[in-house]
Amino acid sequence: MSQDVDQNHQEDEGGPDWIAIGVTIASLVLLVVLSPWMLNVQLGFLIIQVVLISIVIWQACDPFADAAQWVGEKLRLPGSVRGATLDAVASSMPELFSGIFFVVVAVMSVQSDSVADMAQTGAEGYGSTLATCAGSAVYNMILIPAFCGIVISLYRKSQPTVDVEPEVISRDGMWFIACELVLIAFLFNDRMYWWMGLVFIGMYIAYIFHLFVDAKRYQRAMDAIHAHLGEVGHDTPTEQIVETLQEENIKATHMLVEKIKSSADEDEDEETDSAGAFYGMFDIPLNGLTATLVLLVCTGIAAISCYWLVEVTNETAHVLNVPVFFVAVILAAAASSVPDTFLSIGAAMRGDDSGAVSNVFGSNIFDICICLSIPLLVNSYLIGWQPVLLVQDGKPIEGLVDLRLLLVTLSAITLLVLWHRRQLTRAKSYFLVFLYTLFIAYAIAGSFGFSIVGMLGL
Repeated sequence: MSQDVDQNHQEDEGGPDWIAIGVTIASLVLLVVLSPWMLNVQLGFLIIQVVLISIVIWQACDPFADAAQWVGEKLRLPGSVRGATLDAVASSMPELFSGIFFVVVAVMSVQSDSVADMAQTGAEGYGSTLATCAGSAVYNMILIPAFCGIVISLYRKSQPTVDVEPEVISRDGMWFIACELVLIAFLFNDRMYWWMGLVFIGMYIAYIFHLFVDAKRYQRAMDAIHAHLGEVGHDTPTEQIVETLQEENIKATHMLVEKIKSSADEDEDEETDSAGAFYGMFDIPLNGLTATLVLLVCTGIAAISCYWLVEVTNETAHVLNVPVFFVAVILAAAASSVPDTFLSIGAAMRGDDSGAVSNVFGSNIFDICICLSIPLLVNSYLIGWQPVLLVQDGKPIEGLVDLRLLLVTLSAITLLVLWHRRQLTRAKSYFLVFLYTLFIAYAIAGSFGFSIVGMLGL
């Protein structure tokens, strides 16, 4: 598969991100104009805050992603494995911190020492965590591949489609479906127990082990290809190299052979050795120490931003007089998914199509297994290890039942779209945007009492 990128676009990379700077300045101006001490447009003031939070999270996760990519290169990880692990963790930090703060803020807001009151309020907080992670999963699964497909169709004229390795869908896609099915099975109960969090963590450990095995296989194939090319020369047909190595029980794909051939003519020092910070204005040289510091500082900034996001989400729900669940599905989920969007688009623009898509699956798996399990354990601890209720006033948390149905349906449709020819075209991308529009329409209608399950009489 050709992974070339138009040269003129490559030359444009680097330097300050003037678009992001412009959006930030415009948001700050609007924040002042709509502030309570000027026009007092409360809803507009809150929404502009969400925009600013998204930008802060994005700028915090950008250097984090560069440092994570540097670590991946040093560890010689394949793009699909790096996308599903390091990139996914980098871009899913907002969901993790938001989930923790949702439950902590909810439980700590209880005035009495009654465990029953804390459990009831904690249920609302954990419901917002579920909404954020599930909404983020839908956003990641549908909208990010769509954005990648549209951008690449305009950006990479020589190859205007996003082509995905079958193993990304068969491995990461199937793991995502498995985690999703376990989540839905747990959500069919009226409460969640602390041990369910341990089940999710165990699944994530198993997933990481699977990726570790694949990474070792990839490294073995790389070493074998380099050695074989050293013997027979780079002019040897790719098909012949693949067949020879297969006879030695080494799984070498055509894509990997072509990638190694092309990289032989490039300067190996062009790897990512710096992290761009503050709208790309500063480059931080990366080594073991600086990479660690970048990861820690960016994590701290993301955590503070997510606390701000939780406060704004709760206040927006109060102003609109709608359940926090539906506000979290739209605002918190979208704001926390900004890093995933730019990471995947950046990977696709570098020619790493599989890394772009595996980041989506890896982020969703991390969201379900870690971003839901850690807040569940925190909530359980705060209420004396009592189960976290998924009901309010004797009824399921509003919107939760429909969300189970939508998660399965939308995930299945998106997987089928990606599986068809293992290729994402511009037309398919527009279809995915339409799917997400339907999801947003549901969230808005749900905040006014609409229910899919109720409409179907189930």
